Amino acid sequence: MKLANPSVEVSAEALSRRFSQRFGATPQVYAAPGRVNLIGEHTDYNDGFVMPAAIGFHTYVAATPRGDRKLVIDSGNYSGQVEFDLDHLPTTRAGRWSDYVLGVAGQVARTGVRLPGANVIVCGDIPQGAGLSSSASIEVAIGYALLDLASESIDLAGLARLAQRAENEFVGAQCGIMDQFVSTHGKRDHALLVDCRSLEYRLLPLAGVPLVVCNTMVQHSISQGEYNDRRAECEAGVRGLSAHLPNVRALRDVTLADLEAYGKDLSETVLRRCRHVVTENARVL
Repeated sequence: MKLANPSVEVSAEALSRRFSQRFGATPQVYAAPGRVNLIGEHTDYNDGFVMPAAIGFHTYVAATPRGDRKLVIDSGNYSGQVEFDLDHLPTTRAGRWSDYVLGVAGQVARTGVRLPGANVIVCGDIPQGAGLSSSASIEVAIGYALLDLASESIDLAGLARLAQRAENEFVGAQCGIMDQFVSTHGKRDHALLVDCRSLEYRLLPLAGVPLVVCNTMVQHSISQGEYNDRRAECEAGVRGLSAHLPNVRALRDVTLADLEAYGKDLSETVLRRCRHVVTENARVL
């Protein structure tokens, strides 16, 4: 694990104690897991199929309501407390861990929910930048916490979409729905087959099958760099193919026969991206 303070004990109980010491109140504690993807790479934002599984690493959020309109956020992994006015939330990201919290708070507010002020501590044990969706875990945990503090009913698919929008529109990562959806719907000893267009899903038993997840220690951020480039390349493929195939809305709608017939109009790079997605959807199924 690569944490800013690896000596911090990460558990619901430990976070509750830390919160009580910091704010003098007993919080409600929420948790959302990270994930490993078994198969289905770069297919979710192409309306395709994925098969991830939730893992036993989590983001925990401890929270209590306040009597004012302040959102006070502390972290068990990073130093420095931040404070915001819920009536005047920032509209641009700052490049800090708190962006994930603010992005979600902004999306919740856009749904018409009036959020109460809150004291919040966020702490997690998901290795960050390792491809295990620590960002989606934060978004889902904080989204659930804020909606619960506002006494709102919580639809898990709606929460996943809200968290995805926060990452797309505020954090700046053009991710698909997979990470947030498995964080809201994952189940112990199961993988999750998800149709990323309809959000229909099926739990697939993995009882007795160990998953070995190896951390290469290569750090990455999907909010910049190659991930967004890959999505842009796939979208370029859709634009090119839809000129010949009007019913194509995403690479989910494309077949290998389509690529053979019309792929000559695409660049070699874009054609490779399209071929991967089309064949990857078949491999998932």
